[in-house]
Amino acid sequence: MSEHVESLPVTMARWVGDAHPLTRQLALPADGPPGSGRGLTVPPTVRDLPTLRGFLTWYRTEVLLPTELPAIGRAFAHAGGYEVRELLALDRTLAGEARLRPFAEASQAVGRAQLWRLLPLRDQRLIQRYWRALEAGRAHGWHVLVYGVVLSVFSLPLRSGLMHYGQQTLAGFVDSAGRRLGLREEDCTQLLAEEWATLPGATDRALGPGKVLPTLCV
Repeated sequence: MSEHVESLPVTMARWVGDAHPLTRQLALPADGPPGSGRGLTVPPTVRDLPTLRGFLTWYRTEVLLPTELPAIGRAFAHAGGYEVRELLALDRTLAGEARLRPFAEASQAVGRAQLWRLLPLRDQRLIQRYWRALEAGRAHGWHVLVYGVVLSVFSLPLRSGLMHYGQQTLAGFVDSAGRRLGLREEDCTQLLAEEWATLPGATDRALGPGKVLPTLCV
């Protein structure tokens, strides 16, 4: 399946290639070891191919497109303009986003880990200030915001970054569910192709005229 993913530069794989934390819901038991996603459980509605399809549709229409892609885009813009206060305000705003609450712990754990890996970039003051805000309890470190910051810091194209995020996330769900539920590979491949086919248009709509991302609804 991976041959269809719109790729980013190979040197960036270690920064943006982490598995989406939501995919752990389809793969990890509730009694897993500390630090491995403990407390996340398989959604009871995901038990076969039709229910997986329904879950992907829900995630794509309720989380990915209206919330995550705009958040990545806004973080990208704030980082590019060195708008630290605005970035931290956006971080706090996401805490009130109801669609993200079930995944908050996993998202923030991944985001903090990714941001920590960027700390050696001493010349990137925005990263240093974001990290200090996390340590002071003034920010949460959502993984989508750190992802947007990464795209900006390394001057990666936003549209490709959004496409990569959507493709990687959906592929992670399908791969995890397929292995756990014993789904046929050809069925998973077809389902993923259908999901990916929605992303170019959805990404363009998220970017909007003049590549301005819409404001998050809280």
